[in-house]
Amino acid sequence: MKRFFYLFLLGGALSARAQDAVSYQQPPKAIADLLLARPTPLVSTDDKGQWMLLGERNSYPSVEELGQPELRLAGLRLNPNNFAPSRQTFLSGFKLKNIASGKEFPVTGLPAGLAASAPSWNAAGTRLAFLHTANDRVDLYMVDVATQKATRVNKQPLNSTLGSAFTWIDDATLLYKVATQPASAAPKKRALPKGPNVQQNIGKAAPSRTYQDLITSPHDEEVFAFYATSQLMQWRGGVETKIGTPGLYASLTPSPDKQYLLARALSRPFSYLVPAGGFPATVSILDRTGKTVKVIAELPSSESTPSGNDNTQNVPRSFDWRDDAPATVTWAMPLDSGLIRKQVPHHDAVYALSAPFTGAPQELFRTEMRYRGAQWGTRNVALVEEGLRGKQTTRVHVYDPSANNLRKLYDLSTLDAYNNPGNAVTHRNEYGRPVLQLVEGGSKLLFNNSSGSTPKGDLPFLATIDLKTGERKIVWRCPEGQYEYVADVLDAERLRVLTRRESQTMPPNFYLRDLKAGTEKALTAFANPYPGLEGVTKQKVSYQRADSVDLTGDLYLPKGYDPKRDGPLPVIIWAYPREYNNASDAAQVRGSQHRFTTVSWATPVFWVTQGYAVLDNAEMPIVGKGGKRPNDSFREQLVLNAEAAIGKLASMGVGDPKRVAVGGHSYGAFMTANLLAHTNLFRAGIARSGAYNRTLTPFGFQNEDRTYWQARELYTEMSPFTYADKIKTPLLLVHGELDDNPGTFPINSERLYNAVKGHGGTVRYVQLPYEAHSYRGRENLLHLMYEQHQWLEKYVKAPVPAAAPGEKQKATF
Repeated sequence: MKRFFYLFLLGGALSARAQDAVSYQQPPKAIADLLLARPTPLVSTDDKGQWMLLGERNSYPSVEELGQPELRLAGLRLNPNNFAPSRQTFLSGFKLKNIASGKEFPVTGLPAGLAASAPSWNAAGTRLAFLHTANDRVDLYMVDVATQKATRVNKQPLNSTLGSAFTWIDDATLLYKVATQPASAAPKKRALPKGPNVQQNIGKAAPSRTYQDLITSPHDEEVFAFYATSQLMQWRGGVETKIGTPGLYASLTPSPDKQYLLARALSRPFSYLVPAGGFPATVSILDRTGKTVKVIAELPSSESTPSGNDNTQNVPRSFDWRDDAPATVTWAMPLDSGLIRKQVPHHDAVYALSAPFTGAPQELFRTEMRYRGAQWGTRNVALVEEGLRGKQTTRVHVYDPSANNLRKLYDLSTLDAYNNPGNAVTHRNEYGRPVLQLVEGGSKLLFNNSSGSTPKGDLPFLATIDLKTGERKIVWRCPEGQYEYVADVLDAERLRVLTRRESQTMPPNFYLRDLKAGTEKALTAFANPYPGLEGVTKQKVSYQRADSVDLTGDLYLPKGYDPKRDGPLPVIIWAYPREYNNASDAAQVRGSQHRFTTVSWATPVFWVTQGYAVLDNAEMPIVGKGGKRPNDSFREQLVLNAEAAIGKLASMGVGDPKRVAVGGHSYGAFMTANLLAHTNLFRAGIARSGAYNRTLTPFGFQNEDRTYWQARELYTEMSPFTYADKIKTPLLLVHGELDDNPGTFPINSERLYNAVKGHGGTVRYVQLPYEAHSYRGRENLLHLMYEQHQWLEKYVKAPVPAAAPGEKQKATF
């Protein structure tokens, strides 16, 4: 474990100090108590609504736990001692609750020091399975619901290197992957390598995002193959059976009739440019003994995927089983060579092949846009979705499998929250597979929208959609003044549902409701885990920026605060920019002021306890205008958004416009650095784990699909690093030492720090040991709170000295 790490000491605006060792510090107790509060349990129910599982959540791990051995290769982060991902969140205990009686039963037979994955129910709801990850092995446990007893299934340790470590084949049978050798047999690095590491490319375009932790040498290839190789095993009735031979199995899905497995296995040569998910692969159908029945596709490395939204490789993709048929596999194939700009009547075709897989594939239908998937229902009803990311559009069709007939049900902007019907409700069919739930004699589908955005805020709903007319009818909607959504539909005809309800003062709890009868039964009674926030007020504020785009944000004000008595407060604005193709989508109200405030390390809400007004989720839309793309006016629109938010809080009398901080994480950090480089609106900024030089992400970023070579000026102008000499507002930079997010390498913060420092700016850089893009270590998080608090107290909270005559805040370009 690293017992200390290096930080630059706070100094004057024009001073630079040498590095000193800094020990971990603590924030104010009110902040620490909120951060370390124990979260409410995980809740999961069986499909019939007979049993509820309550999973105890672990608190943040220590930094020492994060500092355990770790392999970083092929885009993965692995514990070399147990064939498992190194950065996971675990559950520490289980209870089963009988919904009818309300009685709770502890699950017995659990291993000591339980570190469990989220459990998976079988289709009948009689058993559930989960992984237990120990320091030296991963085991699979099965819980019998009737006896509430857990039993270990496997003998050999499991291998969860590539994910999908286990799945239910049927209600009594588990399929899982085990390690083929002990971890101690991993290839050792040679003192004298076989030769230099060489890469070359001869005339083949291979644009790629800037992925982290890639394979870089032949030794890395050996190590990856060792940890990724697994043996398939089947467990039934206490008996383990080996299936097939070892391989690099990335995914395995049983057919609805349980007779076949759809397998994706990785193969060499391993790419040095993309992570494991993009390695060459063989997609094949296996029988229950592991024998190959049919090879469906031999896929090349994804590094040859053309750059740009909605472009794809000219190979099959989206392999899946039809849930309404015994054993029919489907996949999509581009009709435009993978290039979306090619002028063709249809861009994708979808094919199917049924057991025994000896005939020719059958074309089911074609789509005008990119095929995004199908939800199967009956032999006459399915839903097919197509869309374009670049145009932010989606289209859903009703598909009749018996006639191969495709008929449009609705078109929708993917960012149109007001008209989004939600997700189609499903139920288990005779194969135990989730298929579309038809109601009213099969003439309508049931949709569940857990957001239900409206101009009044989110009001979740259940609705029916007529299969012929597309007409939508709301059958239940959350009442105004609270926030409640349907977590599961237990009986579609009777409208017997499980809901999750909360309000500003009531923490989320679960209810069994009969919507037709108007009855309900409370199933949980979780207490408020954050008493430190009691009395804090929250409201959804609406305002408009100078070009008439409507905006919103979540405003938190301290307990007992009275603007007339107490005057305007120092302000923290926290945001994350998002791109929109039109202003109407950008202006829609999202979120609800009636939601209970939950606290994670990432939120700025902590500082409402310290006398700040906090505007969280402040809308920062970047809107395409006049036929141009959103990013063509990125900087100008950021400033409009910021000016509008500051003006709104000032007009309410709650925010002091001369004492405002801005902050964000990832793309929000990029936003923060840009605002400090191009405006004088803020007293300070906090930028965590951002990318500040877009030339380091030359093949696109966020929703920008133009490359650096296609838009050099855009990449340069959008990069706050270009304008580091203009950043004079105090800037706190924070970055995880081991950031794993594509594009946000720690070098971004290191170089911006050096650039601002080199031009005499006020800047501090904190690098958190062992942290990735999202932070987890308890000591690191407490120290992060301390750093942010000290920065805000020093540079934002203090009263502003009287301005010189004629001095004013302004945006600068």
